[in-house]
Amino acid sequence: MPKPTSVAALAKFGRNRLSKSFFMRDFLFSDIAAIHGLANVPDDPELAIAAGTRLCEELLEPLQDKFGRIAIRSAYRSKEVNALGNEMQRQGKGDYSCASNEANYAAHIWDERDAGGHMGATACIVVPSFLDRFPQDGDWQKLAWWIHDHLPYSSLYFFKELRAFNIQWHEQPERRIDSYAEPKGCLTKPDMANHAGSHESEWRMIVSGA
Repeated sequence: MPKPTSVAALAKFGRNRLSKSFFMRDFLFSDIAAIHGLANVPDDPELAIAAGTRLCEELLEPLQDKFGRIAIRSAYRSKEVNALGNEMQRQGKGDYSCASNEANYAAHIWDERDAGGHMGATACIVVPSFLDRFPQDGDWQKLAWWIHDHLPYSSLYFFKELRAFNIQWHEQPERRIDSYAEPKGCLTKPDMANHAGSHESEWRMIVSGA
């Protein structure tokens, strides 16, 4: 599948259905691309579709089934868009928050495998029903532990605004949770004592009435 270079081709590409609820078009909007006049379009559409399908089917659909509609804040970034965001961040010009292209391969850059040759995809999402019910500092941990116990995620990174978080699917999952929201830092990773076992006591209240 060639890179879309026309409106018709991009529209056709956006119609690719990644799961029962999500289409490729849902993941192509980028604030950086919109402001700077860039086309946020993959060089390798087939890889982007393959990685995005796994993200949607294995992570986003189960979340939406359990907690209601999820909102996509940002997701796919082309190498060009991400590189600009990273350069602007390094120059201290605004809140771009983009890691290097190499760090984002198989993450926000869906159409490039990482250094180990693995496929992956990341989306930044909000769960509105959770945001409404649990608005206090530290509440993000309840949802984090539910995901940890139920879904094959690779990494989660929580933010303060809107309880948004990055959720990554990856062929070789890291199983690590970090946060910029309070309490900041690493919640869990494989070498931590709290990683294994059930964490139902942490998330039980969020599923009542969910």
